[in-house]
Amino acid sequence: MAAVISSLSPSQGPSAGGHTVMINGTGFTGATLVRFRTTSASFSVLSATRIIAIAPAGTGSVAVTVTTASGTSNSAVYTYVTTPVITGLSPSQGPTAGGNVITIQGTGFTSATSVAFGLTPTSFNVVSATQITATAPTGTGSVPVTVTTASGTSNSVFYTYAVTPVITGLSPSQGPTAGGNVITIQGTGFTSATSVVFGVTPTSFNVVSATQITATVPAGPAAPVNVTVTTPAGTSNPMVYSYIAAPAVISLDPGMGPEAGGNTVTITGTDLTLATAVTFGTNEATNINVLSDSLITADAPGGTDTVTVTVTTPGGTSTPGTGNAYYTYVGIPAIDSLIPDEGPAHGGSNVAIFGSNLTHTDEVRFGGTVTLFAAVSDNLVVATSPAGEPGTVDVTVHTPGGDSNGVAYQYEA
Repeated sequence: MAAVISSLSPSQGPSAGGHTVMINGTGFTGATLVRFRTTSASFSVLSATRIIAIAPAGTGSVAVTVTTASGTSNSAVYTYVTTPVITGLSPSQGPTAGGNVITIQGTGFTSATSVAFGLTPTSFNVVSATQITATAPTGTGSVPVTVTTASGTSNSVFYTYAVTPVITGLSPSQGPTAGGNVITIQGTGFTSATSVVFGVTPTSFNVVSATQITATVPAGPAAPVNVTVTTPAGTSNPMVYSYIAAPAVISLDPGMGPEAGGNTVTITGTDLTLATAVTFGTNEATNINVLSDSLITADAPGGTDTVTVTVTTPGGTSTPGTGNAYYTYVGIPAIDSLIPDEGPAHGGSNVAIFGSNLTHTDEVRFGGTVTLFAAVSDNLVVATSPAGEPGTVDVTVHTPGGDSNGVAYQYEA
């Protein structure tokens, strides 16, 4: 009776051959030939029910037969499978703690029996002949990933274990609620950053190096938020960035002063605490003193005409229109003449004071005596002479621009 094959173990192997195949069946005693399709294979008869054969090279599915003196057996199918090939990993890096799922792309994955990261096997799922998903184990450095099937072990593609990013500082660490300013994030592990987030808002960024990222701050309300950097290795520690409301100037006291500057002006407003500069027109003030979030004093610089006073903080620069943020430079007053330039000692005479820069007159003195007056124009002030001792006194005018020259007035006996 001819031999009968009942099964092959394994029933598949690499196209290069060389695998040992156990042929199970009956009637194998005295076997003279084992063929894989038409190719003879080396073999050894273990018993009447078992033969060990070395599969030759081949492709596709082939019929395996055993020949004895009684004839040739039935055939059993042996399938040649291609050695798996990895073409890519996605992602190709991840945290040292592992646990993330990666996708392995390639070919010949259908009968995968193991996936290894370096020497460490891991759990996996064969999605198709061209795709496997695998859970990365813990590890460090770069390790070769391989896939093994009945036909052999694939080529190696390297997977890199990356350190979780760490933020050590932000520069600057505060800015305007409108955003748009660029900050520098210092730290480590930034090379493959995939996102930078302010609070819950992602933003555009540029990886300068493994230790530095520049990021454009998105808009946000006036409050502190956490900044984080994410890479395939994970998300960094949070670092606080503060949104600062833009300052506003409500009023100035005084609202005018001499062209030479140097006088102290009290600025009332909001969000003034972090003031870094005070500007009168295009000129910066000096001796800035922040008294509270709503009060600053500063020495006015020199200038002319009426200018806008602004305050700058990390939250931005104040804008005109919020309040009375205008400061007027006043020229030094000058008196040219008095009409009349004499009068009775008991006073009460109306004296016309002619000159220049008289509009903002806030005081008229006859000698050391302050008197009533009315500023008619920039060139005329009318004052009432106070009582005085017979003799001559200097009449002077004061404005926010300073003190005028003195012009003699004669008190008559």
